[in-house]
Amino acid sequence: MKDYASPQLRSFALLGHASAGKTMLAEAMLVCAGKIGRAGTIAAGTTVSDYHASEKQHGISVHCSLLHLEWMERKFNLLDTPGYADFIAEGLGALRVGDFALIVINAAHGIGVGTDAVWDYATRFGLPKIVVINGLDKANVHFDAVLDSAREHFGKNLFPVAVPLNPGPGFSHVLDVMRNETVIYPPGGNGRYTEQPPGALGERVQQLHRELIEYVAESDDTLLEKFFNQGALAEDELRAGLHRAVQQQVFVPVFAVSAETNVGVARLMDFIAKYGSSPLDRAEVPAKDGSGLPGTVTLAQPEPVAFVFKTMNEPGIGELSLFRIYAGTLKSGDELLNANRGVTERLGQLYLLNGHDRTPVPALHAGDLGAVVKLRETHTGDTLCSPRFQVVLPAVEYPQPNIHGALRLRSKGDEDKLAVGLATLHLEDPTFQYRVDDEVHQTIVSGQGEIHLQVIVERLLRRFGVHVTLEEPGIPYRETVRGAGDSRYRHKKQTGGAGQFAEVWLRVEPGARDSGVAFSQSLVGNNVDRVFVPAVEKGVHAVCREGVLAGYRITDVKADFYDGKMHSVDSKDIAFQVAGYHAFKEAFLAAGPVLLEPIQAIEVMVPDVHVGAILGDLSARRGHILGVETEGHFQIVRAQVPQKDLYHYSTVVRSLTGGRGRHREQFSHYAEVPADQAQKIVTERAKRAVAAEK
Repeated sequence: MKDYASPQLRSFALLGHASAGKTMLAEAMLVCAGKIGRAGTIAAGTTVSDYHASEKQHGISVHCSLLHLEWMERKFNLLDTPGYADFIAEGLGALRVGDFALIVINAAHGIGVGTDAVWDYATRFGLPKIVVINGLDKANVHFDAVLDSAREHFGKNLFPVAVPLNPGPGFSHVLDVMRNETVIYPPGGNGRYTEQPPGALGERVQQLHRELIEYVAESDDTLLEKFFNQGALAEDELRAGLHRAVQQQVFVPVFAVSAETNVGVARLMDFIAKYGSSPLDRAEVPAKDGSGLPGTVTLAQPEPVAFVFKTMNEPGIGELSLFRIYAGTLKSGDELLNANRGVTERLGQLYLLNGHDRTPVPALHAGDLGAVVKLRETHTGDTLCSPRFQVVLPAVEYPQPNIHGALRLRSKGDEDKLAVGLATLHLEDPTFQYRVDDEVHQTIVSGQGEIHLQVIVERLLRRFGVHVTLEEPGIPYRETVRGAGDSRYRHKKQTGGAGQFAEVWLRVEPGARDSGVAFSQSLVGNNVDRVFVPAVEKGVHAVCREGVLAGYRITDVKADFYDGKMHSVDSKDIAFQVAGYHAFKEAFLAAGPVLLEPIQAIEVMVPDVHVGAILGDLSARRGHILGVETEGHFQIVRAQVPQKDLYHYSTVVRSLTGGRGRHREQFSHYAEVPADQAQKIVTERAKRAVAAEK
């Protein structure tokens, strides 16, 4: 492949709801460009971009795959992203380094929550958008209805530059609005086509063509003046203004295609080559300099700056880092500074990727995308730069996890391998998080959905040889009291030598919510030497860690050591520690102990038609509905739900909404467990304790 300068590069993310046809659209583009002879299929696991074992196993895209091709003297860098929200990190990384977003909508399924999500993300990244309505070869598809729905969601300025003339099985004719002609694609799937005049459709295409000219004129004051004066624009003026109009999103081009039969794809690629965004359209990006002060990186900056948007392990080669160059030129053998971690990295062989296929190249220039292997300390989100021009590019902000599970090792002795595997996978995918919870004594993993965690478990086995199972996480209940309790506990021990004696008078009462355990002393007189107060406090905190009612940590209580007795010889720290421990237990049990459970605040985004099902399900989960609000064409249900009842809730949401809903959650507060539920928890905990002793 020849060298391409920044103006000839077209880097874009393929985005959309699950099953929109993004991967097959990428296949069709590769066929059109002659990169592959025929398109693979999802079912057979033969597509270029879905080549990982997990993708073939599940039949979905899991990774963002980098592809490249040449078209009309332009180099395309395609970033094929997963549609499942479980792998949203992949799409966000692609948007971070793309110059525009190609948003794919399935003509049969219409707009999904995922479509809205990627549109919003692309808007936040400030990227122009091109819309592709795909699957127009399927039965009972209605292009105009999908276009109307998209306009309702995203704005009236969505404009069809290609219109299907015979949608449905056998779809082959497309009306090209820009060129005023009908484009005919013969069977075969090679993307080739013939052209002919629009014939009887001439009046319709003329009307659409005029609307297009109006949009283009709006993007430039000079063109707008000419349009008002002349009532039209010359062809060269129209074409010159198109790029600007797309960049400003004065209008959003909409294309009609069938990726599986490769109809309409070649003309889409023509449009991208001529009018799509290039690195020149994002020639300056924000950054922080070596001192942490705000600055910029410009495309013309001679010193190299690159951003690593994805890292993954490839069988046979090890760690593969995918990057975009924002300035300068990268060459194999260059030594660059990892500005995030303060370490120097030496670049090995640079590659262009087409899924699993790697093409070595000696150098890559500003605006281009590529990959390099075996960087020692560089991970997703890091900036590589010249030591003479130190900058840090902004990292991607990822959504918080919405599903949690606990890992159980199948084989003892794999703890170290598990720790290494979890740390590595988190560095590759920041939306995957983990922690060792010493309260429930489990390793808790968190992600964006059930499939996300499933894939993590598969990677642990395949890459690190660690066999684990996912199970329900333990719930970190708390214990507290409703009322006041008092105890006068005497600890006396005589064993023939020096004895132990301590008497502790302790009062327990409720504390403010989230106040923890507040220990105080209000001793008067000389019954107890103040030197023993820390020992009593140590005993109190020991029992608070262990729990009294059901073995859970105690919180939101006040404990006051107000009197006691001591012996001039037998009283010592250990005696008062033991007495404080048991005095607190007795006082706690006398104060009306209760269990508290963690409550999560959740937001569920669903289409109108599914709100009733979501509300009913939340009520069955002891949820407290806070309200329902409208956001665009979706409803946002806000509620508070006990953590215990949210296990695998993301899967339930997708099931209830046909995959069109999504939710997010975060910890809100602790609340008292209903009495009937609390008794069950206490009984189950006691049974587990007995079983553990046996």
